[in-house]
Amino acid sequence: MNSDKIVSVYGYGRFGKLWAEILAEDFHVKVYSRSGIAVDGVKEGIEITDAKGIFDCDALFFCVAISSFEEVLKHASPFCKTETLFFDTCSVKVLPATWMKQHLPQGCKIICTHPMFGPDSYPPKDKPLAMVMSNISSKNDEFQQWFNYFSSKSLHVEQMTPEKHDQLSAYSQGITHYVGRLFEELQLTTSPIDTQGYRSLLQVMEQTCNDSWQLFLDLQRYNPYTERMRQDLHNSIEKLNSALRKQR
Repeated sequence: MNSDKIVSVYGYGRFGKLWAEILAEDFHVKVYSRSGIAVDGVKEGIEITDAKGIFDCDALFFCVAISSFEEVLKHASPFCKTETLFFDTCSVKVLPATWMKQHLPQGCKIICTHPMFGPDSYPPKDKPLAMVMSNISSKNDEFQQWFNYFSSKSLHVEQMTPEKHDQLSAYSQGITHYVGRLFEELQLTTSPIDTQGYRSLLQVMEQTCNDSWQLFLDLQRYNPYTERMRQDLHNSIEKLNSALRKQR
């Protein structure tokens, strides 16, 4: 990749901050947040800019919650340039891809991404972390350059359609966050006789509940396949309970 590229990160929450710092290892990075960014909140070399300056770049990553993404795109559209390559980083893909095609100016280059990790799991400790990329309307060589770039950052990059991503994610990420919140609702805690399996369950709860409640809602509400996942989970619980009742 060209180290002279200017790469912008729109949104500076926990993930946006991590993403900016990863990109800043190789690019000049600009950041913007609608809620403001403290000067001492960014690493040296990362530039804080305003709502217009963030669009003066070669590539821009939207790091905002999917619940606010469509509104952000509507406000951003007048400032977007067709020579800029636009990415999302939402945890679901079908709706973000649709919204970017609808609201960004005609002719814009778009790549949908889902880095399937957050600040609590980066950098990877033993094996590469997963990332999904979907080429919506970028040039093939440009897409390949970014695919290769992220692969060089200790990430296992998979190319797939937004539809395929959401189908798989509903039964992996969606169910993990759902079960983690379920464990929290049960108020599970440690005990002197914990098994390793139980400790692993507590780790799931701690990791998922360390993410925002908004992320949990977004994963469940905006992925078109999570309702079926929850119904399948409910049916499986009922099947097990029925089997236990028959053994009495």
